[in-house]
Amino acid sequence: MSETAKVHHLFLPVRAGRASEEVALQIEAAIVDGRLTPGERLPSEREMQTRFGTGRGVVREAIKILQQKGLLGVKKGAKGGAYVRQLDVGNVSESLALFLKQHPVEPEKLIEFRETLDRAITQMAMAHGQPAEKEALVREASRLESMLDAPDPDFEATSELDRKLNLDLARMARNPLFEWVMHALQMGFSSHDYALYRDPDYRRRAAANWSDTAKAIAGGDVMRALAYIGHHYVLLRQCVEERGVPTNGLGAEFLQEDNQQPKERKAE
Repeated sequence: MSETAKVHHLFLPVRAGRASEEVALQIEAAIVDGRLTPGERLPSEREMQTRFGTGRGVVREAIKILQQKGLLGVKKGAKGGAYVRQLDVGNVSESLALFLKQHPVEPEKLIEFRETLDRAITQMAMAHGQPAEKEALVREASRLESMLDAPDPDFEATSELDRKLNLDLARMARNPLFEWVMHALQMGFSSHDYALYRDPDYRRRAAANWSDTAKAIAGGDVMRALAYIGHHYVLLRQCVEERGVPTNGLGAEFLQEDNQQPKERKAE
């Protein structure tokens, strides 16, 4: 199909007013329904101007809108132009993570959501996870416990391992939606778990609890696994109440002030 025939097949003329938005919506619809596929180059700006009945500035603005959404990329040079990008979990998760960062959520709401999500993921992971995956989960959870038991833990390394454990568990559920949401949460924030790991007392209990949870998952003990998850969030709520956390959940002061002593603990 020639470029002129393609553009006439894909698009319709737009009306003045919100022309760039309408052009963007038509191109987006063609991508979403598969008429334009990942890696495919869009017709030239000249061809699209003619078909849409609008100016070059409108077409360029529409392309810019779709670039910001991650749907299009632009290559320069003689064979350049706008092309359809392949969306992956990273693109989606990054957008959701940015949204969560810009829309503060109070700690209890985030913790409540994560606890509910973890309970669902755990049950599905126990049902669908392979024995080798469950054994690997136990090994990695045990490694996290050892790392956090050190006198001066490497918090960057332990944060990465904790993130990996959560993502591995989500993958075991064999439902991509759980994996995508977990990936976004881990990119944005991790339910204030950093607060647990920064406190010497809490981090030991939290790390041991992760290890116990992994063992219960590997052993097929659903009730015990869910009880350990519940205990994790009991610890987290206590720690958040005592230490306090930023409302946006990023925990910058915990990440930057490694030597800061925890606040005096309330009597239990």
